[in-house]
Amino acid sequence: MSAALETPKSKTSHSSAGQSNAPDGKLRVICFGAHPDDCEIKAGGAAACWAAAGHHVKFVSLTNGDIGHWRDAGGPLARRRNAEVQRAADLLGITTEVLDNHDGELLPSLENRRAVTRLIRDWRADIVMGPRTNDYHPDHRYTGTLVQDAAYMVAVPFFCPDTPPLSQNPVFLYYSDHFQKPYPFQADVVVGIDPVIEQKLDALVGMESQFVEGGVSGSPELIAGGEPKLEERRKVVRESFRKRDAGLADKYREQLVAWYGKEAAGKLKYAEAFEICEYGKQPTKDELRKLFPFFGGK
Repeated sequence: MSAALETPKSKTSHSSAGQSNAPDGKLRVICFGAHPDDCEIKAGGAAACWAAAGHHVKFVSLTNGDIGHWRDAGGPLARRRNAEVQRAADLLGITTEVLDNHDGELLPSLENRRAVTRLIRDWRADIVMGPRTNDYHPDHRYTGTLVQDAAYMVAVPFFCPDTPPLSQNPVFLYYSDHFQKPYPFQADVVVGIDPVIEQKLDALVGMESQFVEGGVSGSPELIAGGEPKLEERRKVVRESFRKRDAGLADKYREQLVAWYGKEAAGKLKYAEAFEICEYGKQPTKDELRKLFPFFGGK
């Protein structure tokens, strides 16, 4: 792989649910992340909820994650991380695609903007998700920029005229984060993920290169001791992510009440949160309830 590679090429795409692009009246959601694991962390629960109701969800990683480990790198690591997200896709009931761009080298180039625009159009997305542009990692920031740049452009006929434009701009949503400057994340939509929390945790624990082995911040000592140590690490990872999503439910309890009603919201232990991007379609609350049909009545 060339170190100067900017034009995304599909590494692999996988569908565990036999999804197609043929119109069937179901929602179509596409989520972008910088690395193979970003979407699963931020939206794995909502994705599983949509998938369980028969809707179509696709995760896209804009890089192949080929430097995201303390020991492994290059093609072997990229292949391993792709295999991990494909197994996660099976567990969540979704489709996953990993683009063959180098980890740490993603740029907000015109070619990458075109690639993201084509992916959204090809999926015929009703909802597009991605990170905000406030982040410590340049790949995360530029993924946010590329997704923002595709908003509006997906409906412009003579931008990427080789791919039919969408008839209207989708709703664009940001994942939750903790960054405060230039402004903090605002939770416009909060989804209770209790019915699918174990699926999500299974998917995340299965990404052993990143979480059990610690990714770029890990070390041999982290997994020294064979299978007993690995099993101990899997439990630690599982509870860490469980605590993370429990924290989101507690933090955004008032928003859960607004969406689910007081009684139902009080029973929810785990959540994911999203912010509406001002560059896409601006949905009403009733429209959001149609886009998130698992809220139920208040």
